[in-house]
Parts: sequence; C-alpha cells; structure tokens
Amino acid sequence: QVQLGEAGGGLVQPGGSPRLSCCAASGSGFRIYTAGWYREARGKQRDFIARITVGGSTNYAEHMKGQFTISRDNAKNTVYLQMDSLKPKDTAVYYCNAIVSVVTTGRLDDSWGQGTQVTVSS
Repeated sequence: QVQLGEAGGGLVQPGGSPRLSCCAASGSGFRIYTAGWYREARGKQRDFIARITVGGSTNYAEHMKGQFTISRDNAKNTVYLQMDSLKPKDTAVYYCNAIVSVVTTGRLDDSWGQGTQVTVSS
C-alpha cells in the first residue's frame, strides 16, 4: 500500500493561514490521481473538506468554501490545502486521501496519510 505523507501542520495563531502539503511518502514511482483533504477534531467524525482531480477540477464541502483552497502541482506529484483565517474550532488532525498509481505495475491504491495536527491557539 502506498503511504501518503502530509506536512505543514503545527501550532497556528488565530487568523493564521498555513498551507498543508501531501505527497507519496513511499518515494518516487507513484502518481497521485484524485486527491482530497479531510479533518478530524478530537471526539468527532472525520469530515470531508475538498477534493481535486488530476485535471484540476475541485469540489468542496459547502461549509468549507471560502476558507480552504485545494490545489496541486502535478510535476511535483503534490497536493496542497491552503487554509485561511483559522479559528480555534479549526483545530484538528488533517488527513490527505488519494488514488495513487504505481507507475511500474499500474496498480491503484486508495491511500491515506497518517495525518498532521493543526492546533489553532494563541
């Protein structure tokens, strides 16, 4: 199973605008297709934030629109989540999920990252 890796989390001041990134932690030889971001606050279910296709088409959870922006750099095989004007209620573990292709075999994996903690606090 291809493992995804997220980066960019940590302690953020209220109002901050960090950017998370997601790539194949297993190394080269993999291609990320449709990818999405989710978040899970302590004691709550994992919520969908946004999804992006290889061609760049996006869709968002309605209540996430305007605050989160998903994007990708296919040359870098990386997907990003720009988060704006964060509030303490945005504190959660943020997860990347993607369909990943193994270039040599064509195998497709539905992969998740281990998550990155984002804590919004002064």
